[in-house]
Amino acid sequence: MPTPSNTTESWDKRACTTEKLVVAHHMVGYTYAYTESDWASDIAEAAAQGLDGFVLNMGVDDWQPARIADAFTAAEASSTGFKLMISLDVSSLTCATSSDVTNLRALATAHSTSAAYLTMCTDGTALPMLSTFDGENCGFGEAGWNTVASGFYFAPGFFDISSTGWPTWDIVNAAFNWNSAWPLTDTDISFDSDTTWIGDTPSGKGYVAAASPWFYTHYGVDTYNKNWIYRPDDWLLANRWEELVTNRDLVDMVEVVTWNDYSESSYVTGIKGSLPLNSDEWVTGYDHTSWLKMMSYYITAYKTGTYPAITKDEIYLWGRLYPKAAVATLDTVPIPTNADWTTDTLWAVIFAESSGSATISCGSQTTSANLSAGVNKLSLPLTTTCQVEATISRNGAVVTTFTPTGMEFTTVAPAYLNFNAFVASNV
Repeated sequence: MPTPSNTTESWDKRACTTEKLVVAHHMVGYTYAYTESDWASDIAEAAAQGLDGFVLNMGVDDWQPARIADAFTAAEASSTGFKLMISLDVSSLTCATSSDVTNLRALATAHSTSAAYLTMCTDGTALPMLSTFDGENCGFGEAGWNTVASGFYFAPGFFDISSTGWPTWDIVNAAFNWNSAWPLTDTDISFDSDTTWIGDTPSGKGYVAAASPWFYTHYGVDTYNKNWIYRPDDWLLANRWEELVTNRDLVDMVEVVTWNDYSESSYVTGIKGSLPLNSDEWVTGYDHTSWLKMMSYYITAYKTGTYPAITKDEIYLWGRLYPKAAVATLDTVPIPTNADWTTDTLWAVIFAESSGSATISCGSQTTSANLSAGVNKLSLPLTTTCQVEATISRNGAVVTTFTPTGMEFTTVAPAYLNFNAFVASNV
């Protein structure tokens, strides 16, 4: 394999320091209609909020290499220093035979010498970083991965930390814990999964944690047969980031999952590209860009170890627009598994520049709380059809009123079930 190319001294220095990085998982499979300018737009949007790069999820479609080439062209032309890396999605790509090894190796190395390829430091040498989605049970085993990932900083997204002994493989430089982003049971998010994975990863190897705002997918047995939620309650995204900031010394990198997986409602941006099959039923009209803006605060804290000063009031609101017990009039797919893990609740995070009070309301339902300077969290049960509103007051006067357009909880039966989150902010 050619020696990785890092054309700027600043990136070489960055790659071989202990600086924390935050990247986002970008589903190339949903970019069929993308042009180079679309990639440039995504890069600029992500970099503006503190992200360092995209992890490009590469599947089996024969058009995906061309989109990835466009992405690298856009990143190389960007003045942001934004980086890209490849994640081989072996739930899509095959990984059983020697010919599969050859194919995956070619996909992995196609852009590994680009100046825009993300590098990590190993023994003082900057190596291009490679990841996966799934793969611990690939038929070609450790020997195959030894070839595919040779010359890379390899941080696979294998799912079972106890499977096949893969964390001890010499080719593995770090373990990426995809499912650390959500509580996988009916509990609040915690650092327990991270602690287990860190303990099972040999000393000297890295750890990549995940962060995500939501998870809902709704496919029946006649399509992808995946229909469940993970528990999103109790300010999941904010609380997850606070855990990562608190434990930043144990976490070498954070991967946001995801930038644009509309099929699983975990995206942190607007609606763009080619929507996955049927996902328009729960995605259209549900822009998640406000989550990306909120994360910027936490990304800075994770990277630096210090929360930045809050210099203006910011209100972030999210929640489902239909009761979890809603009965859809046209939907043939059942209610998602784990639906009883969530509540019909409006979640609010308020960044306050100074003390005061806040009220969140939906029709006649209302709750108020005193604000302290910094991060404040409020919640409101939702029971009747209503319009969401939030206010901030100081010295007896309302200083901010936010009534997000379209954020209306309704008990009217929907055509299709929708456990996706409506997200809004005043910034």
